[in-house]
Amino acid sequence: MSPDLLMGLAIEAAWKYQGLTYPNPAVGCVVTGSRGEILSIAAHQKAGEAHAEVLALKDAYRLLSGDKAIEAITEATSLHDYLRKHHDGCLSSSTLHVTLEPCSHHGKTPSCALLIKDLGIRQVHISHEDPNAEAAGGANILKSAGVDITEGVLHDEGSELLAPFIKWQKERFVFFKWAQRLDGTIDGGTVSSQESRKKVHAMRDVCDLLVIGGNTVREDRPTLDARLVGGKAPDILIISHEKVFDRNIPLFDVPGREVFISDSLEPIETYKNIMIEGGPGMFALTKEIADRHLCFLAAKSGGTIPFTKERTDFTILHSLRSGEDMMMWLKG
Repeated sequence: MSPDLLMGLAIEAAWKYQGLTYPNPAVGCVVTGSRGEILSIAAHQKAGEAHAEVLALKDAYRLLSGDKAIEAITEATSLHDYLRKHHDGCLSSSTLHVTLEPCSHHGKTPSCALLIKDLGIRQVHISHEDPNAEAAGGANILKSAGVDITEGVLHDEGSELLAPFIKWQKERFVFFKWAQRLDGTIDGGTVSSQESRKKVHAMRDVCDLLVIGGNTVREDRPTLDARLVGGKAPDILIISHEKVFDRNIPLFDVPGREVFISDSLEPIETYKNIMIEGGPGMFALTKEIADRHLCFLAAKSGGTIPFTKERTDFTILHSLRSGEDMMMWLKG
């Protein structure tokens, strides 16, 4: 397979975790063997946990060595140490295809570039350079060690994948999430599947701020937490001209969160990763500030209120199955 096709698989793997890795980027990695065969495909799943390269190298090592003991190791530093101690050169003929330049520094996890060098890997294909100055420079470390580096493989696709992370480096990233049926309706009870709702809760767990309309709060009386994944509840901005709310609505009773009630979007300025949930009114209000839109499309019909009657043209950046639904990342 060509480097482009293999990088495409790495990018596909990373998109499955888009919105879930803040403040880290979504990253994917494919490891191929000496004959070009695919040994493993993996993606970074959560900040503070092993990076995509390490997870892919773990699976490739297990396949090549037959060493099942590594399967039980999940902590990043322990994985780095185990691979260094036990690899015995079995990965030296492998090639990495990674969507982001391997990190050079030791942050919450050790340097991926140094691990790749120590494992004796001789070839690495990279889609996008690391925009974070603290972590950048991994490609130079590898080049200095004699590794054959190819940069810019599917760079545009890698850039779209990396867009949230690039914005986090300098300013806020805002995405709008909604769920609708095939007929475009959003009312009449639960729309999306349990799997989709768990994904949304996982995104709430890592976002700084959740924005919602006042009418939705009054009518639905939501909690807006991340209980389905055992995560933390984000701060809440309620957009409303009327400032009086029933304080028995569950969202007001979540420990450790701050709730703003405002008729403007000004409070978002102090946050970095912001999710907006809502319907037609909120969509119209925030359309110009949303960097991306995320739609969960349920394969059913039956409501009466459409998501929007506005003419809006989106580009589908990525789509994948989410339980019984389709999940689509969109760019306006």
